[in-house]
Amino acid sequence: GQGITPDFLPHVFERFRQADATITRTHGGLGLGLAIARHLVELQGGSIGVESAGADRGTTFFVRLPCEAGVEPPSVARPSSRLSHGREPAPLTALAGLTLLVVEDEEDSRTLLETLLESHGAVVMTATTASEGLAILRARRPDILVSDIGMMGTSGYDLIRHVRELDPAEGGTTPAIALTAYARQEDRTRALESGFDQHVSKPIAVAELVAALVSLGRRLGPARA
Repeated sequence: GQGITPDFLPHVFERFRQADATITRTHGGLGLGLAIARHLVELQGGSIGVESAGADRGTTFFVRLPCEAGVEPPSVARPSSRLSHGREPAPLTALAGLTLLVVEDEEDSRTLLETLLESHGAVVMTATTASEGLAILRARRPDILVSDIGMMGTSGYDLIRHVRELDPAEGGTTPAIALTAYARQEDRTRALESGFDQHVSKPIAVAELVAALVSLGRRLGPARA
């Protein structure tokens, strides 16, 4: 790793903690990876630790796990295929006729969203940055914008502000959903006040996201909904 400052070193395994926690940070992620790693290691009866001499001086993580020779590992139950939290799965044609623009700087999340939304009938365009998303929105006029908030460089708040400054003919009134791990009530309020029409929190609950898109799609009239 690139190195960790001494003041942050004791906090690296805490959930949602990052050395740079601003919404325009230069590195992606949610601050959950190391917390999850520690949890998984401890479930196995092991321990995880970290050493760093400081910023720009490298980082070493080490894991210690108990090992007993000749023991067959226990079988692991397969997780449920249910994709939503308490909702029935959305019909696979629920988004037919809608063109969506997804702005997400995390490649895995972007690919997952594209696949899920296309599987429900939508035509999906993607962008990796706010500036790229704004350019696509102006040029291709999607029906609905779906944007992450905490992106590298320019945040989703900045993106929606620029969108709302556009003339309606350029896409300034495009319905928009903030899809983000910033899930507190104050985050929801800020997203709506910034110009988003709806706020959907991560991890992705597919049925909830599809329902939000269908709701916004109805505003576009019978030709698009």
